[in-house]
Amino acid sequence: MRRLPIFFVLDVSESMVGEPIHKMENGIEKIVATLRQDPHALETVLISVIAFAGKAKAITPLIDLVSFYPPKIPIGGGTSLGAALDVLMTEIDSKVVKTTLQERGDWQPVVFLITDGKPTDQPQRAVDRWRAEYANRVSMIAITLGNNADMQTLKQLTDDVLSLEGSTDEDFRKFIEWVSASVKAQSQQVEIEGRSGGVSLAKAGDAGLTVIDNEAQFSNSDPDYVILTGKCSKTKKPYLLKYSKIKSEGMGQFIKDECFGLDGAYALDDSYFEWSSEQALQEDVNTSVLDGALPCPSCGNPISFAICECKKMLCIDSSGLANCPWCEKRIEFDMKSGGGNFNVNRGQG
Repeated sequence: MRRLPIFFVLDVSESMVGEPIHKMENGIEKIVATLRQDPHALETVLISVIAFAGKAKAITPLIDLVSFYPPKIPIGGGTSLGAALDVLMTEIDSKVVKTTLQERGDWQPVVFLITDGKPTDQPQRAVDRWRAEYANRVSMIAITLGNNADMQTLKQLTDDVLSLEGSTDEDFRKFIEWVSASVKAQSQQVEIEGRSGGVSLAKAGDAGLTVIDNEAQFSNSDPDYVILTGKCSKTKKPYLLKYSKIKSEGMGQFIKDECFGLDGAYALDDSYFEWSSEQALQEDVNTSVLDGALPCPSCGNPISFAICECKKMLCIDSSGLANCPWCEKRIEFDMKSGGGNFNVNRGQG
């Protein structure tokens, strides 16, 4: 039986923390559940999940639908698209069976690359290798969540670039249904017609997806998020504070003076550092443009936004005394002072 390999290459950078990552996990589960009900897909489809942030890894190597178990999707700092492409090409070379004189290999692999930001590594070498060795034998569909992705780079990888601008549960439900239907259609095509072609984009619009004809359709505007990384002073576990750019009320446009409102505070485990790039983003944001604060999501300390002399963020209790979980220095904060605005290093998003 000739197999149909499907690869999901998922951006798991810091901007995906919270609801977006939960939607992605649930979406993968729903796709697999839908495909398991289709006899053609059950016979032919194999699925792999590759995650990328500052690092990239196949968290689910290529496996059949019956054996597939939805993975826990990690979070990390950075968007290393080049590293993701390297892992994808390695997985294709090692897991996809090629046609030889002795046997017929797998059908043309299908890749769904899903990202919400610009690469933080230098992906051009991997992009050039993809174009030279894989683009003509692998069907890739690149999907951007929002309009901050690097359209120019994605267009070098594939002609099929789509944008999902809506962010509601209904928008994402339609998107997941479209992906499921596309994979089912591919499995039926190879099973019944004995041929493999690219994924049809004819019904993409019904799922709220916009086909990007050229990279100029979206500007490379500043990111819509500010992500701050802290460590709990009690548990020493990482956490993220996620701020979203505030839009002018009723206008649907970003306000002229940049301002970011707090989306939430998210407790993480140490795998965050394993998935993050060692090279920190050398970009600061002033606290004057950040609105909102929450207790530490890890231990409940009332203040999650305190900065040590080592310039790293931590949580503190009402006494103002803490051991910095980053540099281990004993520090005391002046709880009576209003503080004032200052610069803080932002995450890679």
